[in-house]
Amino acid sequence: MIPVPLLLAAYRSGLFPMPGPSGAIAWYAPDPRGIIPLDRFHLSRRLARVLRSGRFTVTFDRAFDDVIAGCASRGADTDWINAEIIESYSALHAAGFAHSVEVWCGDRLAGGLYGVALRGAFFGESMFHHVSDASKAALVALVERLQARDFQLLDIQWLTPHLARLGGIDVPRDHYLALLEEALKVDPGFGD
Repeated sequence: MIPVPLLLAAYRSGLFPMPGPSGAIAWYAPDPRGIIPLDRFHLSRRLARVLRSGRFTVTFDRAFDDVIAGCASRGADTDWINAEIIESYSALHAAGFAHSVEVWCGDRLAGGLYGVALRGAFFGESMFHHVSDASKAALVALVERLQARDFQLLDIQWLTPHLARLGGIDVPRDHYLALLEEALKVDPGFGD
């Protein structure tokens, strides 16, 4: 297990862990770095209609273990969520730093995401869905919470075409580190 203080120090420095090809933990700091500027998040009309339909219910931190397990079971592209990562982020959750967003369809977990909140920064780690649009609903709920609490940074690590459609952008490492430094100066609190 990666100790909680080491994980927090890494995030403060712009690093995050992932197992390398051998399975040993390596530390990553992509350049460029993917972020979603909280004032530029794009909610499509179609997704807005889905959310207004009442199809989903959203909760926070009610099923962290189920969310990280859902993310880990997505397939070969998420082999990085191994037992050590699960144990480490579960310890971060128990310490109050890792959080989950759960999306329910009735009493069934339809999707969700998890990440780390550290002062005014949220570091998105992974998302999954069993029902179409559930992971997007989780991201919308996360963005709304971060905006309402005046978070400064939503780190998505690497920009994907999917996240770019939602407003994600790439920023150079030096710009990312400046944004991170500013975000760490405030402490809006993630919880209820």
